[in-house]
This record gives sequence, C-alpha cells and structure tokens, in this order.
Amino acid sequence: MTTPTHLRTRPYTAPRTRARILEAARLELGRDPDCTLADIAEAAGVARRSVYVHFTGRAALVEGLAADAAEAVRLASEASRTPSPDPATALACFVLTLWPAADRYLVLVNLARQDLGAHRVTEVLTPARTAVAGILAQGQRQGVFHTTVPPGPLSRALEAYLLSLLETSDSTPWTNDGPTAATTTLIAAGVDNARATATVHHLHTTT
Repeated sequence: MTTPTHLRTRPYTAPRTRARILEAARLELGRDPDCTLADIAEAAGVARRSVYVHFTGRAALVEGLAADAAEAVRLASEASRTPSPDPATALACFVLTLWPAADRYLVLVNLARQDLGAHRVTEVLTPARTAVAGILAQGQRQGVFHTTVPPGPLSRALEAYLLSLLETSDSTPWTNDGPTAATTTLIAAGVDNARATATVHHLHTTT
C-alpha cells in the first residue's frame, strides 16, 4: 500500500499524530469498512503501536471519527441559527458550512451497524436534523419550500440526498463541491433553479 503524499512521515506532535491517524482511518474505512488497525497504521505512515498510544482499539478509533463529525455538525448547526429573513439562504449556508466535512458522516453511516450503532449516528446528526427542520418549517410558512412533505421527513430526505451525492461522487462525472450540493439541495426543497443558483453564488462569493 502506498501512503498518500499528505500522510507521509515527518515530525509530528501527539495531537497532530492523532489527527493524522484519524484522517487515515476515515480514508481506509471509507474504502473498506473491514480494514484492520494495521492497514490504518500503514496508511498513516506510523507504527501500529502508535495507533494504540492514541486509541485503545478499533471502537475508540471509530468513536474518534464520530466525535470529529459531531463537532462539525455542531458548528454548522450553530451557524444556521444566525437569524436570516431568507430560509433559502439559511439552508444554503448550512450545506456550505457542513460540506467540507460531509464525507465523515458518510463513513459513520456506513459504520453504523458494525461499529457505532444507529443510536450514536442519530446522536451525532440530531443537531443538524433539528436545525434543518427548523429552516424548512420557516421556509414552508413563507412559501419558499414546497409543503408536500412536513419539515422533519423532508429534512431526512435531503440528508439522504446529500449522502447519495457523496456515495456517487467517485463514479459519476459531476462536480463534487459545496456550491453544487447547496444549489441542488435548494432545488430539491422546492426553490426554483434561478433563485437557488443566485442564492448559492452570492453566499459563495461573499464568504
């Protein structure tokens, strides 16, 4: 196995080594949920014993990924609480804030049955689901989003949509980036194409 360039050996402090191992775990578990700690150590460019210095085993390593994902969800959810008179802008901002770390959630969902349990994944994602449902409820009241599906189920449907984009990004010729994800999420929620594109473009060029 060839160690990725950004993971090749160089002097690291303990926190940076831990982050290095977590990043390798995210990549390797994303490719193969059954990979071993030895595989992860090799991908991180460290000795297997170094993994055990930071994590007591596979369960602790996966929980480390869950904790990282939970923090990213928390930050995105807090950002979405900033008052906005436009629900479309609020939803687009949420997706743009969350997208850089979204692949971590895909890994967690794939590991839910084997390692974390569905309850832990739900715990991690609840702040995001609550925040999005609130934005959708506001938008439905204002006529911005379609009202066929209630906010809670619609939030889960959009979550599944975003995860499906991540799953197919390596096998289909589309631009896997935050603006594209945010724009298509708005469209899926009921915003017309022109408004969705303009909303995301404005956010992306002013942040």
